[in-house]
Amino acid sequence: MRPAAFVLAAFAVACIPAGSALAAARWPRRSPAAAIVLWQALGLGWGVAAVGALTALGTADGSSGPAGGALALGSRMLDGTFAAARTRPLLAGLQGLRLLALAAGLVLLLVLCWILVAASAGAVRARRRQRLLLSLLAYGDPKVPGALVVDHPAATAYCVPGLRSRIVISAGALDLLDQAELAAVLAHERAHLRERHDLVLLPFTALLRAFRWCGVAREAYAAVEMLVEMLADDRALRHRPARELATALLRVGAAGGSVAPTGALAAADGQVAARVSRLLRPDPKLSTGALALVAIAAAATVAIPATFLTIPF
Repeated sequence: MRPAAFVLAAFAVACIPAGSALAAARWPRRSPAAAIVLWQALGLGWGVAAVGALTALGTADGSSGPAGGALALGSRMLDGTFAAARTRPLLAGLQGLRLLALAAGLVLLLVLCWILVAASAGAVRARRRQRLLLSLLAYGDPKVPGALVVDHPAATAYCVPGLRSRIVISAGALDLLDQAELAAVLAHERAHLRERHDLVLLPFTALLRAFRWCGVAREAYAAVEMLVEMLADDRALRHRPARELATALLRVGAAGGSVAPTGALAAADGQVAARVSRLLRPDPKLSTGALALVAIAAAATVAIPATFLTIPF
């Protein structure tokens, strides 16, 4: 095995427990933006390492290493001797394994690209349908300027990202929340739209759909989904007091707010308690030194497999 292939394979395997450890860690809640960058780097690093390891195995130089020695020996002994007759099956087997590894690497690369394209196309279609329904059913209300209201008794609020983004609030939420709480909810949803958190979630949504059987894929999606909500909370706090947003979350959660439709961006069930606790009893932000370490770790997570993929060994 080429040293580069061994390192890439080991790196790809190591990304799995690293993802589980990151999902279980508590420090990401202190700096959601830094944690999201690390998650993105971990996903990209795993993809580069996994594809690179398989490709490196499939394109290994036949003139180096134990396999190369066997190939060289076979080429010198193809004169009909007994040794050549015994070497040919081994050489054929090694060549077959190399071709299989190369094919697996190409298939994995195509799968990763395809699931991302398919998830993007699915999100675009779902948002188009949602905008069409909103054009028929929703209406404006002076209580929530810039948002659309739908007649639904359940208290809910969500946003539909895209070029023609929309913030949607149900009539149940209008009846339940006061003006200050509604303003805090609007600030939260505007943060989602302004920073395009849907694009942050998209790769993890694609991985979840393709590898739903994988526990790490589920953990990664749930963790990033929570971090995106916390990041939008932090942005909303620049304009509204924490208690207003926390109260809105508690009241909507207690009322059993419904889930947003497909293609929209909204908080998932089970996030309310963690977000409210963070809003009312915030932990100190990560220090500059800690943020620098996270940035170095994220850069190394991508740079290491990329380097071993490009440098010949």
